[in-house]
Amino acid sequence: MELKKDSNAVAIDMLLIVHSEKRRAAQSTHLDPQAEPDARLQNGGGFQGVGNGIRKWQKLEGNDLHGNLAEKQHPQQPQVITSYDNQGTQLTVEVHPRDAMPQFLKKFSLAKRLQGDKNGNTRPRQPGNKDAHAYPWDRSSLKSMPLDLQQFEKVDTYASQVTVKSGLDELVSDLLQEAHSDLERVRAIWIWICHHIEYDIEAAQEKDRQAFKPTDILRTQKTNCDGYAGLFERMCSSVDLCHMPSPKLEFANSALESKIAGVQCMTVPGYSKGFGYQMGQSFSGEFDHAWNAVYLEGRWHLLDSTWGSGLVDKATSKFTFLYNEFYFLTHPALFIEDHFPDNKNWQLLKPPQSLRQFENSMYHKSEFYNKGMLSAHPDVSMIRTVNGKATITIESCAPTLFMFMLNGKQEHGLLSLRKNGMKLEVYPPTMGTHKLQIFAKGNSDLYSAVLEYTLNCNYVDLGVRLPAELHQPVGPSWFSEQMGILKPSHPDPVIHTRDGRCSISLGVEEGTSVLASLHGDDGPVTEETQRRYIFQLHRENRIELRVQLPHAGRFALKIFVKKRQEPGNYIFVFNYLLCCVNTKVNWPVFPESFGNWGQDNELLEPLSGVLPANRNVPFKLKLHGVAKALVKGQDTWPLTLNHEGYWEGSCSTAGCQEVYVMVLENANHNFYSYILKYRVNTQ
Repeated sequence: MELKKDSNAVAIDMLLIVHSEKRRAAQSTHLDPQAEPDARLQNGGGFQGVGNGIRKWQKLEGNDLHGNLAEKQHPQQPQVITSYDNQGTQLTVEVHPRDAMPQFLKKFSLAKRLQGDKNGNTRPRQPGNKDAHAYPWDRSSLKSMPLDLQQFEKVDTYASQVTVKSGLDELVSDLLQEAHSDLERVRAIWIWICHHIEYDIEAAQEKDRQAFKPTDILRTQKTNCDGYAGLFERMCSSVDLCHMPSPKLEFANSALESKIAGVQCMTVPGYSKGFGYQMGQSFSGEFDHAWNAVYLEGRWHLLDSTWGSGLVDKATSKFTFLYNEFYFLTHPALFIEDHFPDNKNWQLLKPPQSLRQFENSMYHKSEFYNKGMLSAHPDVSMIRTVNGKATITIESCAPTLFMFMLNGKQEHGLLSLRKNGMKLEVYPPTMGTHKLQIFAKGNSDLYSAVLEYTLNCNYVDLGVRLPAELHQPVGPSWFSEQMGILKPSHPDPVIHTRDGRCSISLGVEEGTSVLASLHGDDGPVTEETQRRYIFQLHRENRIELRVQLPHAGRFALKIFVKKRQEPGNYIFVFNYLLCCVNTKVNWPVFPESFGNWGQDNELLEPLSGVLPANRNVPFKLKLHGVAKALVKGQDTWPLTLNHEGYWEGSCSTAGCQEVYVMVLENANHNFYSYILKYRVNTQ
């Protein structure tokens, strides 16, 4: 049969053959006996078992090829005849009982889009050189094609709100109301699956897993990775049906173009570094995961709707919806970090990676890239310490906050922030194997795990003992500048002092208050005592912190800030590590200051908070906004204001245990306020 419209129309040679039911049944016995029922229906989502634990999509719905949620029916089977010419053009004809509606229409398969094998069967074009991306990652984009995610806002909002009414094809038809290109159609399907289908943990853990039917997935809205990938492929294949005219044999150009507009999609089985993955593990035997490849704008692209939908809590084994944009059209050089396909061509990489390379490569979690990380060093997951220390650096595209945990605790490390990354030095406290986790904050309010290392330590430097209260980060950085601390006198995070004393100067933005406290490993100390080893002086827009270490050792000097006009508590910003090896150091605390000690006041002497007994002790202070000042011990000694603006005088410590500095702020009143307190040494 030859059909022609005009010189520009498509010419189709068609041979129509009708077999009896008996002959058709006899022919079917020559098909693959290992294929499960209806698994041979390739374009209807057929995806037969591959003998490796990942089940390809199968047609298990009887004759309900549209995936409707209606009860299973048993109408008379239609006859299906397919013909090909030498150009790869396919024509499929279904012969139905009178007045019956066709239930399945095969896709047109043009030579440019689909290939035919020697038996005339059609299949999507296999990936080739033009699909391959360079490895390693060139840092150009997280995606395999240029995308402006803002262009999807309308499609995303609409698709996420679509509900299942009856069947799969109607669902796809509803989803695509706001989609006007193949890319938007794929996006709409992706968004719907990621926001509506829950990962079925129990089914995933069954040894003899059964394939998920599309109708069951829509009904329960649960599945495993096989089901996610299969459903995605099936919904993409339904795109053609939803964008065709009514099911009649029309051969005009418009009908053919409508058929050509469908989205090619493949399900790809393979190994993954997902739930339950242990660093350094090897992969063999059955594949443990499945994902998809879609054909868009002349190239194949990769996506994983299972991992795009949420995550499983290892502790509770519960699934939580948490959308992850990273796994939509991921750049293949990044996708290979946790996805290894059964066929190396589906890596879409040049050169492709071996399974051994996949096993040994560094695993960057998706949040590593979502939060703007670019690279990490070392780039292997298992590292050895050198002289008891391991150093890790991360490069990011923007300033980012980091933290770490060694064996579940934020101890035994120095983490300093950089404008484009961070540096971490870790000192494991014992020999053996240690788990190091690194977290990043990015633009969100929560820290997320981005890297994990295994540290092998064969030497412990006993001379390095970091205070348990040494929190992260150490040293000033872009973050402290953002919080109002400017131009520090000590830009490095570690300060060494020979005599146990040091003076640190910090520029402070107007309206910002600074609080500092000193922490060692001497056991519990009151907050007030922690601050009394530091005396704070204010000079115009700078603050000087005079520190006296109580003894030799390593101490954390914590810096907190607060905007004076804002409610709430002081916020931790950073700390210095203060080190002193001089065992002769034994400095007392500074005097205790009270709330009336003004920020612009200055104490020259005495700086020690413990005064000698039975001595005359000189006092010299700069006090602002006071009418009178005195020192009170056993008796009272007034201080006088000299020409330099300092209040001066002396006090005898005989017969007293405590000495106070007091001020009168208003000359018209007789009420004196305490501003400093000293203790008298009784020994």
